[in-house]
Amino acid sequence: MGKIITLGEIMLRLSPDGFLRFSQADSFRVIFGGGEANVAVSCANYGHHAVFVSKLPAHEIGQAAVDSLRCRGVDTSCIIRGGKRVGIYYCETGASMRPSNVIYDRAGSAIAEADPDEFDFDSIMKGADWFHWSGITPALSDSAAELTRRACEAARRHGVTVSVDLNFRKKLWTPQKAQSVMRPLMKYVDVCIGNEEDAELCLGFHPEADILAGTTHAEGYKDIFRAMMSEFGFRYVASTLRESFSASRNGWKALLYDGVDFYESRRYDIDPIIDRVGGGDAFSGGLIHGFVSGMPVSQALEFAVAASALKQTIPGDFNLVSVAEVERLAAGDASGRVSR
Repeated sequence: MGKIITLGEIMLRLSPDGFLRFSQADSFRVIFGGGEANVAVSCANYGHHAVFVSKLPAHEIGQAAVDSLRCRGVDTSCIIRGGKRVGIYYCETGASMRPSNVIYDRAGSAIAEADPDEFDFDSIMKGADWFHWSGITPALSDSAAELTRRACEAARRHGVTVSVDLNFRKKLWTPQKAQSVMRPLMKYVDVCIGNEEDAELCLGFHPEADILAGTTHAEGYKDIFRAMMSEFGFRYVASTLRESFSASRNGWKALLYDGVDFYESRRYDIDPIIDRVGGGDAFSGGLIHGFVSGMPVSQALEFAVAASALKQTIPGDFNLVSVAEVERLAAGDASGRVSR
């Protein structure tokens, strides 16, 4: 198994029970999660040495966030302690034609205000096989963007494969700001992951896909995949393709380009969706596992898509599935029958 480094923010998620609206809630469920933390948990579940790099306050809530990762097998030794607060987000789960809703309360979080000099990335990257980050981290602040750049430079110095999930968040920054930060960072990236919206808003590439209509066509991605690879020199470009019929039912598949061939995965009809938060992170974690484990490209893609489909049946941010469960679904067993 490999050593996989992820860098980002883990947040405190507060959600009403079931499908209650914020205005109906008299209590909230406490969940921890965040893009790169979710990827670390997936990789730890698959047996890898997963290391999460971040900064969290030294108080009890910060410790609770650390413990949420430790209990899932993630190495938290590279989390710097300090700062004033843990970022919070509120998540209301949608149903049918009512979409889910997220409200952020993360300004001034410990990682957003972290000094890049606090992290020894040469030491962190030593002996690593893979480094993963997402567009959420540099969107937090200018210092977080510098932190990301330094991590990427260290990964390059140590010969570590680098992947990015573009993960554009309109509540954090504008497309103009995103492109000014993200495009220069692409020179460090080997594997670029992102959906149709991310590619447009983070990098300026527009696929032929009508997102709001709930349909996506793999053909529309091929030209932008070629253009992205030509401009930035990626080894692989991958995207999940979500057909959003409602908040409760989605079609789900993915496309990957290796510079020669396009690989399109099988399609899953996820109905009902229990919690779609973290679905893209589960795809990233599955793809990393596939590549680090030496799977052929098509097999790695199928593993990643099956893993991310399963995540959307699990409450919370983390994808709590084993390799065996993912492989069973990837092999075609989607019956959902009781396992005895």
